[in-house]
Amino acid sequence: KIRLILIVASVIIGIIYATPNFFNTSEQSQSFNFLPGKKINLGLDLQGGSYLLLKADMDVVFAEKLDSLLSDIRSSLRKSKIGYKKLSIQNDIISFEKRGETSNEKIKSIIFSLDKNLILENKLDSFFIKFSDINKKNITKTTMAQAIEIVRRRIDETGTNEPSIQQQGIDRIIVQLPGLDDPSRIKKLLGKTAKLTFQLAHPTISPDDLDINSKAPPGYVKLQEDKNPDRFYMINKRVMVSGEMLKDASPTFDRNNSPSVSFQLSPLGGKKFGRVTGKHIGRAFAIVLDGKVVSAPVIQTQIFSTGQITGAFSVQETNDLALVLRSGALPAPLNIIEERTVGPDLGQDSINAGMIALLIGFILVILYIFVKYKIFGVITNIALILNLFILVGVLTIFEATL
Repeated sequence: KIRLILIVASVIIGIIYATPNFFNTSEQSQSFNFLPGKKINLGLDLQGGSYLLLKADMDVVFAEKLDSLLSDIRSSLRKSKIGYKKLSIQNDIISFEKRGETSNEKIKSIIFSLDKNLILENKLDSFFIKFSDINKKNITKTTMAQAIEIVRRRIDETGTNEPSIQQQGIDRIIVQLPGLDDPSRIKKLLGKTAKLTFQLAHPTISPDDLDINSKAPPGYVKLQEDKNPDRFYMINKRVMVSGEMLKDASPTFDRNNSPSVSFQLSPLGGKKFGRVTGKHIGRAFAIVLDGKVVSAPVIQTQIFSTGQITGAFSVQETNDLALVLRSGALPAPLNIIEERTVGPDLGQDSINAGMIALLIGFILVILYIFVKYKIFGVITNIALILNLFILVGVLTIFEATL
């Protein structure tokens, strides 16, 4: 009896959950209010939607990693009290000349302690370092894994149903978005690297003193304002606090009831933020996003873990900015190299063809089993039909993609 009850209950639940897939939403809402209402998600080929092919700009990543390696080499040589000069990067090669009588082998061992896969050449007192193919392969692999994870986070937060995100080749990512005919918002979200930094502005040079021809003094860089390309800021190259220390970000409104983004830093970030703001009260502190100044408020008082990013934002822009900051910065800029939109007609044709094939195949199987096995064939056919309903019901419960 228990087994019979379990079988009947399973069949009834399967039929109840499968039934909404065979009716339109409007019809269901009027006549079948008792049904759960869920349906199997149709994939890109059936429902239609958007297809994006993204390419990671690995040249930017290699350049950043090379800059980081240069800093590590400088730090290691100073720590070992080894004199050097002309430390620089040209044509993707780090070069420098040693000072003093330090042996070349000792310098080589210091550099290889940073990364044993580096290619190092030595000519007299000159050293030349570059990435090997193994370095580039490892950097690319790590970068793509991070990029896919962040792309997934950004798309999931928009509420898009069952996106398909996967790597293609060495440096490309395929994004399939079923049911999304206009992916303009997704493209904007994926087009932002979202590299956030907090840097001090020049104490005496204001934006009113700058134009497109102005030159930056040593240690500073001239950056455009995000909303006004004709306005420039003189920003210290040193990053005081980076977006990696960001713990959370959310859309909100400032004192003037204008859309803004509130952020919260990690304990380490809050400590650094408090130290910087406490030491530079009265100085402009620029918020730089992807190489452009979002705003540069003057530090009025010491600030620790929380702050606000203000600017000429719309509500949608603050939602999207908070989203990309929460998901983290992309390790590499992503360029859209292919975009396709699949119309819904193709999807409906596929569904109709699939239903016809299902009916013909099902009827032929049922007739054959009935003719061959008589009464046992009838029992088997009933089980086969119920099995189909249970299968569709289970797929519907898990909101699987067909």
